[in-house]
Amino acid sequence: MTLKAVYFDLGGVIVRTEFQSPREHLAERVGMTYEELVTIVFESKSSREASIGRISEDDHWKYVVRALHRPLKERKTLHKEFFDGDIVDRELIAYIRSLRPRYKTGLISNAWDGLRPYLEREKFADAFDVLTISAEVGVMKPDPAIFQHALDQLGVKPKEAVFVDDFPENITGCEAIGMRGIHFKSLEQTLKELKKLLK
Repeated sequence: MTLKAVYFDLGGVIVRTEFQSPREHLAERVGMTYEELVTIVFESKSSREASIGRISEDDHWKYVVRALHRPLKERKTLHKEFFDGDIVDRELIAYIRSLRPRYKTGLISNAWDGLRPYLEREKFADAFDVLTISAEVGVMKPDPAIFQHALDQLGVKPKEAVFVDDFPENITGCEAIGMRGIHFKSLEQTLKELKKLLK
């Protein structure tokens, strides 16, 4: 069946932590390991609650600040330090834009409610026809329901869509409902696989 839609993950694909030193310095400053810091921010119960919209991103960061034993007034500084090594891949965004209007494009991201404003600030929300954000729909990858929601938004069938993600379990999730999946390992590898599928 002809492909009509291409979906992308955000974190680890379009936005990647290319420089670990800011996060490493923050971990050292608050007296914990890099892994412990990442767990608090991304893998805690608070993060999961924020990722399905039960609490706000702001409330999650209040939890992070408390877990780091820092005063609440440092919240914005801690947030900035944590994400300072993240880079937006403008080359990939340009490629996504180039797919339209021949293909529909979408984002499927496990993310907090601050993602949509972030995309607007970084000026690439317009690269996508639809944004499927877990905090807004109340379900996270790899649950097949989030993929079905994204497909419904664009009015395409599973076999008409491909999804790019850096976590194998999310590729398994999309493939469970009949989508094609590309496991992101590098930009070069991903573009090569995509172009082969789309030619």
